[in-house]
Amino acid sequence: MSAAMSRPFLKMNGLGNDFVVVEARETPFAPSAEEVRAIADREGGIGCDQLISLEPAAGEADVRVRFWNADGEEVGACGNGSRCVGWLVMEASGRDVAVLEVGDRLLRTTRAGDGLVSVDMGEPGLDWTDIPLDEPMDTKGIELQVGPIDAPLLHTPGCVSMGNPHVVFFVDDIDTAPVREVGPMIEHHRLFPEGVNVGFAQVKARDHIRLRVWERGAGLTKACGTGACAALVACARRGLTDRTARLELDGGDLTIEWREADGHVIMTGPASLDFTGTLP
Repeated sequence: MSAAMSRPFLKMNGLGNDFVVVEARETPFAPSAEEVRAIADREGGIGCDQLISLEPAAGEADVRVRFWNADGEEVGACGNGSRCVGWLVMEASGRDVAVLEVGDRLLRTTRAGDGLVSVDMGEPGLDWTDIPLDEPMDTKGIELQVGPIDAPLLHTPGCVSMGNPHVVFFVDDIDTAPVREVGPMIEHHRLFPEGVNVGFAQVKARDHIRLRVWERGAGLTKACGTGACAALVACARRGLTDRTARLELDGGDLTIEWREADGHVIMTGPASLDFTGTLP
């Protein structure tokens, strides 16, 4: 680690999806991919699914937020991470609202009860160019299958962009779904030129989805906020669920609502601070 890397951090998590959050509003923070991997390493580093930096916002937002996956690549969105940052900013300001600048999007976060934060994730991207795919397809159910042609294990998944790309397979039983086998295979499939987060959704009721996500650049995580948003949208588009549901993830539950009024996706769940420290 370079001397410039020596600075305080917060270790936070949203449903076990864990983050190292670095304050960079005073001193710029520009980690190399190698430094990100070192911080994220659970053996020799601090250990996290994503690294987050808080930077000065350009316009009306309270803070600009950047995300890197554990593999060192910078990414455009992180739902659980946005919830954690929203909580941090609201705790510091004493207000019940915080606006985050994430890429070219403004995300509004609000307090939603004891330890709970809601994030307005905006409208989902549903065109094939939004994901993006490498050829035109109907994202409600794309031409992709896993297994024998005449008896595929998985087929016709939905695709949704939540500021990052998602593909969602619909499975009968999440406990037997080949998440660890299929996830890494689909993450780098030729259909997804920017890679993809791979969700496996079991619809248990009109308002209850059990979900596991193989995250692009991070592997199988305990929870994926944008993945939960994408799964609800993909299921609702297929008529499998209503537009509001409880998403049951390995790390706990999120409530996702795809509002009819404006088409925005609202994610509500907990954010917690684990410990503080200084980067080596």
